[in-house]
Amino acid sequence: MSIHENLLGGPAPTLLPDDPEPRALLAGGAAPADVAAKYPTSSLAWAQLADDAFDGGRTVESYAYARTGYHRGLDSLRRAGWKGHGPVPWEHEPNRGFLRALHALARAAQAIGEDAEYERCSSFLRDSSPLAADTLG
Repeated sequence: MSIHENLLGGPAPTLLPDDPEPRALLAGGAAPADVAAKYPTSSLAWAQLADDAFDGGRTVESYAYARTGYHRGLDSLRRAGWKGHGPVPWEHEPNRGFLRALHALARAAQAIGEDAEYERCSSFLRDSSPLAADTLG
């Protein structure tokens, strides 16, 4: 089955346009802060900053980076025609920055005891892409 098929009659999957430059820079070892400064709309760069901060024990910093990546992703989704719900497939690589930022936001919210935000973001991630929720943990 294609990720473009919709057998339940709901909204079509939202597929963000490709933005290969930030992805290539990060894959090549560029510092995520440099990539975010050069490409501030890249959810992927902000998600990487959030992951690095969380791994370094800087939970509040991770939360801030994740929230930035999440909001940048929402802006991109809306520009791509997203109406506030519906699939955002993990299988489409340009969607991964937003989905990673959403996961990072849930993780940091849980770590600081913001339970309602953790639940909201976790549900949003699973509703958007069950594969992303399973992959990211």
